[in-house]
Amino acid sequence: MNFDSGHPIYMQIVEIIKSRIVTGILKSGEKLPSVRDLATELKVNPNTIQRSYAELERQNIVFTQRGMGTFVTEDISVLEGLKDAMAREKVLSFMEDMVRLGYTKDEIPDIIRKISLEGK
Repeated sequence: MNFDSGHPIYMQIVEIIKSRIVTGILKSGEKLPSVRDLATELKVNPNTIQRSYAELERQNIVFTQRGMGTFVTEDISVLEGLKDAMAREKVLSFMEDMVRLGYTKDEIPDIIRKISLEGK
């Protein structure tokens, strides 16, 4: 896995796990990979994974059961909020990029409509 050197690796892993949850790869109540297994998969130190899991737990996205592992929250409202927040970040980033290209915020919906009609 190639990580962006400009951001802490543990936070990039948090984003990877959030993405897996939002896209349904990891489902509500499902057990996350063990720290050791995920560290091996991502080729990072297990302490980095542990820090990522702790951050996800702080955000109430996962919970830990001692001796059993770490699980995706079963609180659907938390998961819906996560999905909404991630969508908002993507849209805002897209809009910033479009403004940098020279489009106004009023022109962006027209561009999206035009491109989506081309795809049909």
